[in-house]
Amino acid sequence: MSDQPADVVICEPLRTPIGRFGGALAAQRPTALAALVLSAVVARTGVDPQRIDEVILGHSYPTSEAPAIGRVAALDAGLPDSVTGLQIDRRCGSGLQAVLDAAMQVRCGFSEVVLAGGVEVMSAAPFYSHEVRWGIKTPALELYDSLARGRVTAGGVNHPVPGGMIETAENLRREFGISREDQDALAVRSQQRTARAMTAGIFDEEIVPVAVHTRGGETVIDADEHPRPGTTAEQLAALSPIRLRDDPAATVTAGNASGQNDAAAACLVTTRATAEQLGLTPLVRLVGLDPES
Repeated sequence: MSDQPADVVICEPLRTPIGRFGGALAAQRPTALAALVLSAVVARTGVDPQRIDEVILGHSYPTSEAPAIGRVAALDAGLPDSVTGLQIDRRCGSGLQAVLDAAMQVRCGFSEVVLAGGVEVMSAAPFYSHEVRWGIKTPALELYDSLARGRVTAGGVNHPVPGGMIETAENLRREFGISREDQDALAVRSQQRTARAMTAGIFDEEIVPVAVHTRGGETVIDADEHPRPGTTAEQLAALSPIRLRDDPAATVTAGNASGQNDAAAACLVTTRATAEQLGLTPLVRLVGLDPES
């Protein structure tokens, strides 16, 4: 047996279209989107479902509709019940962490073939309460919005945070001296590049269409909904920073900030040798797991 660690590779990454907050995918449930993508990866790779050891999904706004969503989505995708699954929450890094955890399992020999990725339907993030089970003792019942609540409680008792990713972006702006003009320019350039890529069909091969039921019947969503191709620098410059009341130097706006979206993505993580055995062409080789690479 070789003492050298096996190469870990990523094969056939696929995703749904990226839905706008409150948009075409808002009525979808995370499990259904995840199961759709998992099924597509299995179909595209032709891997025997019995060869899959684990499904790892990043998911930041869970409910008990799908506890340990990796397991539930695996079952709903038609994978055998021998396939285990779990859920990871590292906030905005959850999907990436799922892939890295899959790579570590493969590198250590605990698993041979893992499906990994992430899913979120932020449009359907739940409202919740801890006060109902034993009776409501106040005149009114307070419900927490999990989206907003998760952004201010993520630092725990000792490290309160007031704004999640918005605050993070402002911290980076402050630390590295990033101007509002540079942020807006990057946002416009990103929109323009995305528009060109969509027009050229560059994303078509990686997108798994989603059938959505509407009043008029079934509609198939097969393109990203979140991008705004017509965005201009003048439009972005006219937007007010979100945290202006708290920070007169704030620069992050709704136009240059990260969005709230609905989507799912997954890929197959395995060794190079197994990929060759399965007839797959690796897209990426992970080298960051080896400190000497």
